[in-house]
Amino acid sequence: MAEFKVVDAVIPVCMPDERTIQSVKRLLKQTCPLNRIYLINTDKGMFPKELDTLSEKIHITHILPEQFDHGGTRHQGAMMSHAEFVLYMTQDALPVNEELVENLMEAFQDEKVGAAYARQLPAGDSSSIERFTRTFNYPSESRVKSEEDLPELGIKTYFCSNACAVYRKSVYMSLGGFESKVIFNEDMIMAGRIIQSGFKIAYVADAQVIHSHHDRCARLFRRNFDLAVSQVEHPEIFEGLRSETEGLRLVKQTAAYLLKAGKPWEVLVLVLQSGAKYAGYRLGRNYRRLPRWLIMRCTMNPGYW
Repeated sequence: MAEFKVVDAVIPVCMPDERTIQSVKRLLKQTCPLNRIYLINTDKGMFPKELDTLSEKIHITHILPEQFDHGGTRHQGAMMSHAEFVLYMTQDALPVNEELVENLMEAFQDEKVGAAYARQLPAGDSSSIERFTRTFNYPSESRVKSEEDLPELGIKTYFCSNACAVYRKSVYMSLGGFESKVIFNEDMIMAGRIIQSGFKIAYVADAQVIHSHHDRCARLFRRNFDLAVSQVEHPEIFEGLRSETEGLRLVKQTAAYLLKAGKPWEVLVLVLQSGAKYAGYRLGRNYRRLPRWLIMRCTMNPGYW
């Protein structure tokens, strides 16, 4: 890279723990130095003093929990920044090495790239199902996606994750930024707009973070309910693109992987998890027909309603 661009990081945090502190420490040691790190805290309790004293680059903003919004809070961070590029991360995403930001920024040598996201690797204690899911969604090969990829990739063309993603600020702002009220999925909504406007999304496999989940069926149900709601509320992005097809492909490939690995008993877990995901997704697709009390039991984000 001939010269480093100005990059700020924005990280929403709630009850930040030791992993969050380690993530920020690694961000401070990047070969492509971050200009500032904006932490937007929604926890009413104690905030780790160490985060407040690590570096002058760290700027902390406290908001009330009810003020948090998946899109609006991140956009608040973008408005604080005057950098050319904004890196979004979640507090539980841990950079693998000091080249994370530099590797992501390589993608922006192409002036048509509006956003670039990192590869997510499973934590050491992840289940076999979660490990395969990470490999399925974040393969070892990089790829730059454009509107031309829609016939082949379908909805995956718009796939992008704010667990670790950099946005070109000029493109981000030209598209209005993240919405100020969105239930979930703000990253894919923005990625869809970026691609529809003629720009590209880069997946950078060499930029890596450790980020995985240990979700139970109830949380998977609620997560997919909200995912479906976000798609229904944004037909300009998702109409005509089926998530079910991609989900079924993941289930089939995961089952084959488990059988080949000699873990047939985990196929039952896969069936239960997939059933929870699908039930949540189908209810979310039809949320306008549901009574409010049922919606509140299905959603992961009750404050949105």
